[in-house]
Order: sequence, then C-alpha cells, then structure tokens
Amino acid sequence: MAADVTQLAAGIRLLLMDVDGVLTDGKLYNVPGPDGNMVETKGFDSQDGIGLQWLARLGIPTGLISGRVSPATIERAKQCKLKYVYQGHTEKIPILEEILADARIAPAEVAYIGDDLTDVVVMRRVGLAIATANARPEVKAIAHYTTRVPGGQGAVREAIELLLQAQGRWSEILKHYEVS
Repeated sequence: MAADVTQLAAGIRLLLMDVDGVLTDGKLYNVPGPDGNMVETKGFDSQDGIGLQWLARLGIPTGLISGRVSPATIERAKQCKLKYVYQGHTEKIPILEEILADARIAPAEVAYIGDDLTDVVVMRRVGLAIATANARPEVKAIAHYTTRVPGGQGAVREAIELLLQAQGRWSEILKHYEVS
C-alpha cells in the first residue's frame, strides 16, 4: 500500500459506498415473490458484512448511496449496522452533503467506494476514493486506491482492512478473535 494512501486512510472517520458493483457483483436477480409478482434480489459477500459490523463496533459509521431501490439492500444495511442508507439517488452530491452535516465531519474524513460513473462526483469530494477491481476505467483513474478483488467478492472488506491497518486498529480485530 502506498504511503499516501495509508496517510489518507489514517484520517477516515466515515465509510460510504455504492451498492451494485460494490457490495454486490452488480447482478440483479428477479424472482417471483409470494404474490407472484417479481421481486429483485442481490447477493452480498459475508466477509464484507462482518467487516462493516467491525466498523460499527469500533465507532466508525458506514453508509450507502445507491441509485436503485431494493428491499434486499435495506435488509443488508440492517444486518451490517449501516448508519446512513439512501436509495433511489443517482444524484449523490446532495446526499453526501446531508450525511456530512449530520455526521459533523469534513469531506477529507470520508472514504467512498465506487465502481461506476455516478460515483465519480462523490469520489472527487472525499478524502479517500476507492474503486473496486471491477470498476469502470474512468473510476479507477480518479481513485486513490483500487481493490484487488471485485465488488461483491470482498472489495468492501479489503477497504475496511486498509482503513483499520492505517489507523492502527487491525490488531484489535485480530486480538478479539485470538488470531494474535
């Protein structure tokens, strides 16, 4: 990890992300619901989930800003203890500003994980812009860091470990699970 990325990650107090292509692999599945109508569902990575729960336990809030509306996303956000959940917003700057005001932090204290063009405007305004391995080339070009793995396959967990290592808190996680 580059020294400048470590330095940026050390000052992060809030982690925000997109959903499709970040928390998921970007695939959307339509399955019949109990009433026969189609319901959208998605697959989420379990290691991303536990990483998000670690951040909540350590007092680092998390959130999502998604262009799509999905009950699966709401349920996953509850499971992972996300503080900020915004769906149906492809224009993400007003949401970012609302979150910053509520959290009372500066944009430089926010990390954002994205994969597509709608994420670039947020990524340009935060302290640490992270692209997933499956991100569009334009997104990777402006990111401070690109994950080794794609969204939905541990990219969020990788970003969380980067933050915790840079902040000297990774050892707390390892100790908790008696790894070291």
